[in-house]
Amino acid sequence: MAAVKKCPECKEEIRGRADKRFCSDYCRNVANNKLNRDSNALMRNINNRLRKNWRILNELNPKDKTKTTHNKLLANGFDFTLFTSIYTTKKGTVYYFVYDQGYLPMDDEYYLIVKRET
Repeated sequence: MAAVKKCPECKEEIRGRADKRFCSDYCRNVANNKLNRDSNALMRNINNRLRKNWRILNELNPKDKTKTTHNKLLANGFDFTLFTSIYTTKKGTVYYFVYDQGYLPMDDEYYLIVKRET
């Protein structure tokens, strides 16, 4: 007689297929959520901050190109350490993009905000 398999989450008996690991979808989801909690929280926080950066650039750039100041970006809560990609032109100009909204540091005070065509 085979040993009775127990659910690693709730310790109930597992019925069904021989390779089944959890007694229910609920227990499987709870176990996987516990396993991924730390990485999910980190990614969720970074994505929220990237989304905030994108909203700030999008609000300041209603058309396809505009100019703003460093202080205005900071006052809105912009985080210059988070961006999704970097684009370097043939001339060596470096644009920082948050999804389709990008910014170019022009000097110590001003930034050019551009929208990438999709």
